[in-house]
Amino acid sequence: MRGPDHQQSAMFSYLSPEQRVPSDHPLRAVRQMADTILAQLSQLFSKMYSDIGRRSIPPEKLLRALLLQVLYTVRSERMLMEQLEYNLLFRWFVGLNMDEPVWDVTVFTKNRERLLKADVAKKFFELVLKQAQALDLMSDEHFTVDGTLLEACAGLKSFKRVDGTEEPPPDDGSNPTVDFHGEKRSNQTHQSTTDPDAMLAKKGAGKEAKLS
Repeated sequence: MRGPDHQQSAMFSYLSPEQRVPSDHPLRAVRQMADTILAQLSQLFSKMYSDIGRRSIPPEKLLRALLLQVLYTVRSERMLMEQLEYNLLFRWFVGLNMDEPVWDVTVFTKNRERLLKADVAKKFFELVLKQAQALDLMSDEHFTVDGTLLEACAGLKSFKRVDGTEEPPPDDGSNPTVDFHGEKRSNQTHQSTTDPDAMLAKKGAGKEAKLS
């Protein structure tokens, strides 16, 4: 029997995000490990914040949100806030109830910068490493990575001649047009001004060269 396509939304829900997430979902194990580490950082969090003033975003929720951004390669914090608005899995992982408002992206960014300046993110991942070593999930025998897949955070416009003889592009705003046609560029003669460690590389024959 065909069910009716009713569009009226329910006014109340008696299910929590915890009940919506499958018991065997991979994020459950990640959340458990993250919460163990966050509990160890609780005293550090207390020293970072004043006892008076307006309440900030809880650092635990902030770090869980940043962890989601890394795991799901969310391309921007604005997109991350959008996902937290309607993605129940993300809300559960961060620790937001279904009716809690999502933070403004500028407030989220300012709170994130506070954690980075205090090296909290670094301490968090150091504890992640220790936990992985304790569970025998690490190996010091070898480490393999395809370097051409690691694209650098630098644009091709920043790849300029090291001898400084390159002519500046015409002044047409903050993002000037640059014509690379017919110009021979290599890692021996050029270097990125924004990421000096970036190297020009191709994934294969006939593929375009990218800074990696």
